[in-house]
Amino acid sequence: MRKVYVIGPGIEVPEHFTVGAGESLDICIIVLPGVSADIPLTVDLTGEGADARLSGIYLCGSDEHVSFNIRMNHLVPSCTSRQLFNGIASGSSRASFSGLIVVSPDAQKTEAYQENHNILLSDDARITTLPQLEIYADDVKCSHGATTGKLNEEEQFYMRSRGITASEAKILQMISFISPALDGLDDSIIASVEDAIRSLR
Repeated sequence: MRKVYVIGPGIEVPEHFTVGAGESLDICIIVLPGVSADIPLTVDLTGEGADARLSGIYLCGSDEHVSFNIRMNHLVPSCTSRQLFNGIASGSSRASFSGLIVVSPDAQKTEAYQENHNILLSDDARITTLPQLEIYADDVKCSHGATTGKLNEEEQFYMRSRGITASEAKILQMISFISPALDGLDDSIIASVEDAIRSLR
């Protein structure tokens, strides 16, 4: 079952999780506009067949500071992990994503994937991303990737040519960009995120 953390007053993500043999961890972290947060998170996969799925979004609307510092430790064989974090920043906000996957020498047959994708809505907003792999085993499937860019003007032109206003075209692009990280969540949570996206400029 996916655990969702919507970061705000009194809501914090535990800093450490341990996933044993055959167990699964599925977490989604959501940071909405107006919230600054520093989120450190370490996951230890300690039993064969353990599986961890981390996803999250961060929407920074003005002068927020949001940082993720994630460490995924593959300590034993035949474990899997997947991470997907997407962010949007506007105003003079600052966001950062630092993600480290460590595969120990005994952790053969590991599968570990990490992605971080970002959109900047203003010239003053900044997002830094640092995906990292430390692999000490030779029979593994691991990858990481990161992108930071702006909204696609060609997509906006296409939508506008079909009668969609410029502002609505941007909103639809942002919702589409964020949605993979929200896959499987309750409709009420997705609706709240979409409302927050409409507040971004």
